[in-house]
Amino acid sequence: MSNPSTSVVSDRRLTIGIVAGEASGDILGAGLIRSLRKRYPNARFTGIGGDEMIAEGFHSLVPIERLSVMGLVEVLGRIGELVAIRRRLLDYFLATPPEVVIGIDSPDFTLAVERRCREAGIATAHYVSPTVWAWRQKRIFKIAKSVDLMLTLFPFEARFYEDHGVPVRFVGHPLADRVPMETDTPAARQALGLKPEVPVLAILPGSRAGEIDRLGRLFLEAARGIQNRVPELQLVIPCVNRTRQRQVQALVDSLEVALPVTLVAGRSREVMAAADVILLASGTATLEAMLLKKPMVVGYRLSGFSYRLLSRLVKIPHIALPNLLARQALVPELIQDEATPEALGTAILGQLQDTAERTHVKAAFTDLHLQLRQGADEQAAIGISELIEGRV
Repeated sequence: MSNPSTSVVSDRRLTIGIVAGEASGDILGAGLIRSLRKRYPNARFTGIGGDEMIAEGFHSLVPIERLSVMGLVEVLGRIGELVAIRRRLLDYFLATPPEVVIGIDSPDFTLAVERRCREAGIATAHYVSPTVWAWRQKRIFKIAKSVDLMLTLFPFEARFYEDHGVPVRFVGHPLADRVPMETDTPAARQALGLKPEVPVLAILPGSRAGEIDRLGRLFLEAARGIQNRVPELQLVIPCVNRTRQRQVQALVDSLEVALPVTLVAGRSREVMAAADVILLASGTATLEAMLLKKPMVVGYRLSGFSYRLLSRLVKIPHIALPNLLARQALVPELIQDEATPEALGTAILGQLQDTAERTHVKAAFTDLHLQLRQGADEQAAIGISELIEGRV
């Protein structure tokens, strides 16, 4: 890994192209711009970005909201506009070639831009690997033709690219830089109005209506199933908005959950920080729970058709990020038919009652946190500057 102090500092008036399509990419882009400016104070940054990047002096050719499209139906309805935006962006980059073009996430859009720029002789990088290591692995050949450098958030991703001969740099995860190494659980409980000495189970079934329909009832049934064993257990559920809060409240009422239930508007990290154990769906939340050093149980269900399809495509032994990072089953994963209220309840009780296991998991999570805490903004900037200077 390069030392930031040895990285190039240049007064060249170069242009750096960046294309971010979502709010998460906007945050990554802003951090990258800040770190690149230390190396290229006179650099100009242009492409597509949001408010965070614009605040760092970025010039966005198109509002980022025009790329933030979720769902197949929405994409099909806007396909003409998306094609036009890509054409405009490419015309601009090809007419006034930047030193490098960096796509941040949003691979369906950005990789196509990167490939065309690379074919025109412009250096390209991609920040945040697609899940090519998990499924549709043949996409690696398209990626290899599109990028001169891949910047990954996780070490197992870097190993995959190395195995396929694609230049790669593991930069760490920005969230690991921001989350403190020690979690102040008492402060979180006080802020949420929870009893300080009573066990807390945080439940995170997801943020979409369909996920709550599919997993909210399952998770609450699991909690209700252990209420006789841990009658004082406090349940805390963060809700992304008022609509989801009403949906969760309706489930709580219909299931007659006797345990104390606290619904919280947002503040999911604070809710997880307050917990003794977290019951959650697979996804980025498992990473955040790991960084907070919290024991967790992961449960997930799909429709029967979706599960059969994905189980044939997915090529990884685990779905929870802590298990993928550790390359072993650190946390229980209960998927599809295994995700029953009884099995989830048993796993939760195990996490609550096994003090030795909780100590082991906390130590393992601390090691993983340190692995990911690399100073991602700086590491990404070093990789890009090495690409610009022809050292990749």
